[in-house]
Amino acid sequence: MPERGEELLLSRRDKLEHLRQQGIDPFPHRYHRSCTSLEAVALFQDEEKEQGEGVRAAPVSVAGRVMSMRVMGKASFLDLRDGAGRIQAHLRRDILEDQYRLVKELDLGDFLGVSGPLFRTRTGEITIEAQEITVLSKSLRPLPEKWHGLRDIEQRYRQRYVDLISNPEVKTAFLQRSKIINSIRSFLNGRGFIEVDTPILVPVAAGALAKPFITHHHALDQDLYLRIATELYLKRLIVGGLDKVYELGRVFRNEGIAQDHNPEFTLLESYEAYADYNDVMCMVEEMVSTSAIEALGSRQVEYQEHTIDLTPPWKRISLREELYRRSGVDIEEYPSASSLSSRARELGIEVRAQESRGRL
Repeated sequence: MPERGEELLLSRRDKLEHLRQQGIDPFPHRYHRSCTSLEAVALFQDEEKEQGEGVRAAPVSVAGRVMSMRVMGKASFLDLRDGAGRIQAHLRRDILEDQYRLVKELDLGDFLGVSGPLFRTRTGEITIEAQEITVLSKSLRPLPEKWHGLRDIEQRYRQRYVDLISNPEVKTAFLQRSKIINSIRSFLNGRGFIEVDTPILVPVAAGALAKPFITHHHALDQDLYLRIATELYLKRLIVGGLDKVYELGRVFRNEGIAQDHNPEFTLLESYEAYADYNDVMCMVEEMVSTSAIEALGSRQVEYQEHTIDLTPPWKRISLREELYRRSGVDIEEYPSASSLSSRARELGIEVRAQESRGRL
């Protein structure tokens, strides 16, 4: 006998065939929607303010994924979720007539287009009264279990699309990330920096200390490396006469994998002629605080029960003084790697062989 998962897949494929037998394309090429779910809600609220309670707003067309279904014989309620949010749809047999038969072919996860006027239910929820429904994509795989969501961390990181479906709050992080990147670009462009693209396939993997990925270029019959940093090519552009340059690009490091270490990640590097590290510190303060406002609306960031104030100027500390304050060791008294290594061992700090003084 087929297992539960296989039964669900077979059931969905049967429904797919039922749709086709009825002359319905379960994967149409396009669908015209007049607004998103949030825009539809805002439209109704505006109409309600003008005309008062009990208003029925003009018909709209929305599209989204079916996230819940409540079938009650001659009427059904569906929750549709699109990229903007969620909206409820009310399907009635006396309005949809023959189309109402499609309800039994629907499953959670299907994409559906719904057209009709907006109204507010007795429970106060803004809802579309469906006058026409269109199957936009039949989902052949079930969504993760509804109430508990996706909890497998490994699966969440490797299948972000499933994570986004199951945990809507995750989308907020992606939207904020996009806002932050756009803010950084706007900030640097406004300061006269030029965004550039530098080579990803390079003959020498330099600019950082990391193990590279190696590939082979057949036409050149030459081994090349995926870049581990963007530094050297950006500095060449400074030499070439571009006074301010930056790159937001992917870099690759063939090393361990952990929650805070990915083999490929997005790196920001900027270089400015005639500026020193003090200028860069001031620029970073302003850039980060500006991005926080544009992404979060505030310079106050909540993180692990702490409130971090990103308002410039930030506190500046001396590395030498801070190490002395925390360990009682003045690193200037140990000018070589071997002497500092010995002192670290005396303090019970595990030290690798051939560790550099800087890393120590």
